[in-house]
Amino acid sequence: MLKLLVLIVSSLVMVFGNGEMASPKFSAMFAFGDSLIDPGNNNYLTSLAKANYVPYGVDFYQSRPSGRFCNGKTVIDLLGELLGLPLLPAYADPLATGRNILKGVCFASAAAGILDESGRNLGERFSFRLQVQNFENLLNQLKNEIDDRELLKYLRSSLAMVILGSNDYLNNYLLPSLYTTSYIYNPADYADLLIKHYARQILALYSLGLRKFFLVGIGQLGCIPNQLASGLAPPGECVSSVNDIVGQFNIRLRTIVDQLNKSHRDAIFVYGNTYGAFGDILKNPTAYGFTVTDEGCCGIGRNKGQITCLPLSLPCTNRKEHVFWDAFHPTEAVNQILATRAYSGTPDDCYPINVQKLADYN
Repeated sequence: MLKLLVLIVSSLVMVFGNGEMASPKFSAMFAFGDSLIDPGNNNYLTSLAKANYVPYGVDFYQSRPSGRFCNGKTVIDLLGELLGLPLLPAYADPLATGRNILKGVCFASAAAGILDESGRNLGERFSFRLQVQNFENLLNQLKNEIDDRELLKYLRSSLAMVILGSNDYLNNYLLPSLYTTSYIYNPADYADLLIKHYARQILALYSLGLRKFFLVGIGQLGCIPNQLASGLAPPGECVSSVNDIVGQFNIRLRTIVDQLNKSHRDAIFVYGNTYGAFGDILKNPTAYGFTVTDEGCCGIGRNKGQITCLPLSLPCTNRKEHVFWDAFHPTEAVNQILATRAYSGTPDDCYPINVQKLADYN
């Protein structure tokens, strides 16, 4: 618990200082990802992957569902608070125009993956490639608000957050009944495939003017209620085979960060070790105030992970003590820890620097 308190208190001191909210440390934040950070983009798509109903958002603003797959705020929301930025609007929201987009936009889409086909079983979604296209479309809007010279400076001082990859496993590789990838690729070759497509989109964002990147690895998917409910691991243990598979992607992502930093000296790329941070929480739950680590707060079946949170379900009341909100997603309490570690964490959390130092990088 002391470790958590030190992290949070130090962040609050750095952000609030003399009691006033710090000025934004980045011009804007542009977030690309999946349901871990989708603020409601899928509300506007024909998709089964939606969270626009109660009890989602039970701890969010006015206790209402926004489309976030959480009881409260996502890690992007909470990191934005530490950076002095407002909640990012969803790209698909009709109100995401004009001056409403100047502090950033979230392009994340539930069920989205690095590969276009990932998540197709759940309907429409903006894949990573489409999210990059949407960012390019957004630039045309920004040009109406910012002149060309200022736009270049604005993009260089903006933060690009990327949180993708989970669906390339959960809604692709680990679903052999619906996808053929696990028959075609062994885990190492599949990780290589993902990184190839991932790097292509990162370089596309770089070509569009972004220079500060925080690239988040995949968490320990073998420990989420959905995977625990499969019965592939003994009680009290995670599905180690799944963790081993996603770990191969993370190793390659950290390697590509090194390669990108060497080949693009005018930019900075950072690896976010969610796998390690989440593992620390699961290994030492009581130190962080958690008492339930193996089941969702809202869900049905074994580990409350066989069927995810349904409309009008009654969630648990001790949400701050739960690591998982539903079959797939963490609670706001976990998101707060992850945001704090991204902001001010050690090189074990953020390599080679954390987001706070990334803001000051020139």
